[in-house]
Amino acid sequence: MLSSFKQKIIDYVFTVSKQPILLKDLLIANAQYNEKLHVDPVKLGFRLKVARAYLVYIILVILFLIPFTIVSHGAFVKMDSHVSIVAGMLLTAVIFIFFNFFRVWLVDQVALSQIKKGWKTHFPFFPYKDYNKKIDEIFQKANKLELPKKELQKYILDNLVE
Repeated sequence: MLSSFKQKIIDYVFTVSKQPILLKDLLIANAQYNEKLHVDPVKLGFRLKVARAYLVYIILVILFLIPFTIVSHGAFVKMDSHVSIVAGMLLTAVIFIFFNFFRVWLVDQVALSQIKKGWKTHFPFFPYKDYNKKIDEIFQKANKLELPKKELQKYILDNLVE
């Protein structure tokens, strides 16, 4: 259920191209993802709709804040008003800070999804989970050899078979 909820959010918040991902772009994105770097969304064919991301985030925050407010209201009524003001400021800061984390998480999820989708196109007989690191190593060697794009797939497949 959580997986389908996450997928609905991703489908609502992103525009994803129907064009296939080029092999070199896929390999670069896989290398960046494995190194925990930010992947270029343009090369993987997706774009974040920021207004929709804010809307989803606001809804999630409200779903968290209503129960929190109900539980903590009694305690804040009995405290000094200055404590309530400081708590409100801190909560507001946390909400704005966590939007950036939410956005990065969304982009990472879509990037991984697009990488796996492109993987099925270019390497259908090599499961992503088992071969992504090995193909990344072979791609790094191919970059050092400065192979042209035409020979890249052949080089990778030849080294995988060995």
